[in-house]
Amino acid sequence: MSLHLRAALRVALSHYVASGVAAALGLLLVSVGVHLWLGMGAASVAAVGAIVAIPPDMPAPRRGKFWHMLPAPLLGMPLFFAVQRLEALPWALGLLLVPATFLAFLAMAWGKRGAPVAIAAMFALVFSMATPAPQGETTQAALTATLHFGIGALLYLPYAVLANRLLNARYRVQFLADALLSLAALMRLQARQFTPAQQPPDGPGGGARLMAGLLRSQAALTDQLQAARDIVLEAPSTARRLRLADMLMCVLEMRDHLLACSLDLDALRGQPAQAPALARLQAMLNALAGEIERLADALLLGRRPAPFTLAPLAPAAPEAGPPPGYFTPALLAQGLAQRVGHLHEEAGRLVAVARGEAAPNLAVVRASWQMFVSPVGWGWQPLWGVWRWQAAPLRHALRAALAIGAGYAVSLLVPWRMHAYWIILTIVVVLRGSLAQTLERRNARVGGTLLGCVLASAVLAAHLPPLGLVVCLTLAQAVAHAFAIRFYLVTAVAATVLGLVQSHMLHTGDSTAFALFERMADTLIGAGLAWAFAYVLPSWERHQVPALVGRTLAAQARHAREALGLAQLQAVDNQPELAWRLARREAYDSLSALVQATGRAWKEPRAVRPPLAPLEHMQVHAYQLLAQLTAVKTLLLLRRGHLRVEELQPLLDAAARRIEAQLLGAAPAAGHADAQGTEPEPLPPLAQDDLTPWLLRRLAQAEALAARLRADAERVRAPESGAASA
Repeated sequence: MSLHLRAALRVALSHYVASGVAAALGLLLVSVGVHLWLGMGAASVAAVGAIVAIPPDMPAPRRGKFWHMLPAPLLGMPLFFAVQRLEALPWALGLLLVPATFLAFLAMAWGKRGAPVAIAAMFALVFSMATPAPQGETTQAALTATLHFGIGALLYLPYAVLANRLLNARYRVQFLADALLSLAALMRLQARQFTPAQQPPDGPGGGARLMAGLLRSQAALTDQLQAARDIVLEAPSTARRLRLADMLMCVLEMRDHLLACSLDLDALRGQPAQAPALARLQAMLNALAGEIERLADALLLGRRPAPFTLAPLAPAAPEAGPPPGYFTPALLAQGLAQRVGHLHEEAGRLVAVARGEAAPNLAVVRASWQMFVSPVGWGWQPLWGVWRWQAAPLRHALRAALAIGAGYAVSLLVPWRMHAYWIILTIVVVLRGSLAQTLERRNARVGGTLLGCVLASAVLAAHLPPLGLVVCLTLAQAVAHAFAIRFYLVTAVAATVLGLVQSHMLHTGDSTAFALFERMADTLIGAGLAWAFAYVLPSWERHQVPALVGRTLAAQARHAREALGLAQLQAVDNQPELAWRLARREAYDSLSALVQATGRAWKEPRAVRPPLAPLEHMQVHAYQLLAQLTAVKTLLLLRRGHLRVEELQPLLDAAARRIEAQLLGAAPAAGHADAQGTEPEPLPPLAQDDLTPWLLRRLAQAEALAARLRADAERVRAPESGAASA
């Protein structure tokens, strides 16, 4: 099978396509059901209610799904009624849109859970403007339209809960396969680092680009793994769920071992004699990535995976000469080969669990799975926390309200007021919380509208029967919902087709050519306004970075404390392992948030950017510290028979205290020269059956990295403190 065909098949079998198809089927069932019950006019308005209820309908855990979906129709119905009631009073409608937009966008305070609710509330406002007003007395007509809208939204609600429950088993497999494919891609990216220093990947400057790509991929994988946790780890009460949960835990372990494979690479890449060893390790990583991809494909296709037959690395030839008393390049290469060997072992166990040949071992997850998944309740605490002038959700709500007000004022001035709601809709979907996200959405929206207009013209020129147009609407809704987060350009194309075909069905007397011209003009106006208002009350990343830096340092300190403890080896319960796993998750999550903020900052004006160079150094050093602590944890868990454990307890405790003191500011930070200096090497002689010197070396390097991390953090914070004092 070709690479392009395999990639297309993976998309077709993905969870986001399954979610889009389920949403489109729900829209179709609601439309047809209301049409048979109340007629065509009521069905068209009920379809709008279903469309408003769809944005929060993403793959989610079974528990809390109803309460996650409920706010959209509850907020949408009064907003829909208010717009219907004021439709004949343009300036009164404008006075409603501005505060309603502000209140709707305050839902962003709940983060990723709140964003779809805010979008749904805005869709209720915008689509009410687009819905043809029924004939009759104004209040009665508005109530009738709102009743039909509410029927559609409330009918979709139980459908969404039921569909999510029926698809839960499939979602578990799809999210796990998605994480496996991302892990395989990261392995291939990591393998590109295994090249001699004289041959940088992708030519001059390729090493820096590769490191930036690794940071972005690590951050993206962290987000994907949390999404997979939310689905896969929920109630692992059956044998199949336990097997999938254990496979996800294997992926987490492989992520750690892969990160540890970056250790000692700089020293080895500078040694021409180690080029053959690096080439063998690179080939092994690529081969392991291929095995992981084949496992993911088998899961998506519902097949039993093929056996794991990849042979492990052959041991390297012993170094000539007397046994060394220090860490030579050959010994460092052997250590790197052992870490790649851990990846090989985990991959073999992963396939064995998938085939049912190995029993899952998930005592800690079975007992405490609620601690690994995201909260599903709403609560009022996030809303109370936004009432600060620098709070990003508050500023975004104000910015959106002003932009919608300006867009509505412009819509009253254009000659084609009938479809001017498209300006407001464009602002809603383009204007994001950061400039980088707004620019990305702006380009995708304009390009997608152009392509969508061409495609819609072809559909309408075919003069399809009503049933054919309904099928087109259903497919467009499926595609628009499926790719809203993954690839917004595709969503913009599908949404344009959806809007134009639906408008053609509702307003059959309009000129199609003029409607297409209007849509393009409205899109350009709305995208331009969203772009302009992205600079109004901006939430520059430099205001968020200090808090993210503090969170990262605290998470790294906690992880060091848990990773360097021997309690997990001595405990009779799972509490120490639980504490370490939670600390590890927070370390990755906090670092992912910092990487994403830095990526967004690159799109901001130079004058308002945070200090990006120390930020990027900090991210690299933070991942290196995680890698060192992972190597220590691996030695303690897997190789403790080759350690002098009785001597290590005080050394580990002391190292954990020093690392915590450095990261949290209780010890002086290393200067710039120290931060760039060479790493200390422990002095004890090496012995074949004693790995204690290797562990001591890792501890010394971890302490040095903690000092570098603190120095980077202080350089990041320095401009902020200078601005504050000024």
